[in-house]
Amino acid sequence: MQTVKMYTTAVCPYCIRAKQILKSKGVEAIEEIRIDTRPEERMKMMEITGRRTVPQIFIGDTHVGGCDDLIALDGRGGLVPLLQG
Repeated sequence: MQTVKMYTTAVCPYCIRAKQILKSKGVEAIEEIRIDTRPEERMKMMEITGRRTVPQIFIGDTHVGGCDDLIALDGRGGLVPLLQG
C-alpha cells in the first residue's frame, strides 16, 4: 500500500471525512501534518499544491487534492488502484 500524507487542522470536518474514507479503503497509517500548529507547514503546503485549504492529500507521490477530489477519485474507481500502487 502506498504511503498517505495529509495536511490537516484539528477541527476540519473535511479532514475527518477524508480520513474515514481512506481508513475504509484499508489505509492503516496517515502521516498528518497539522498546519494549524505548524504555520511553516502551511506555507510549504501552499508552495507544493497552490492551494490554501485543507485537507491536501498525497498518496505516494500523487497529489490527490482535497476531500471532494478524494470522493470523486473513489467514485471513478481510481482510489483503490492508486492506494495499491
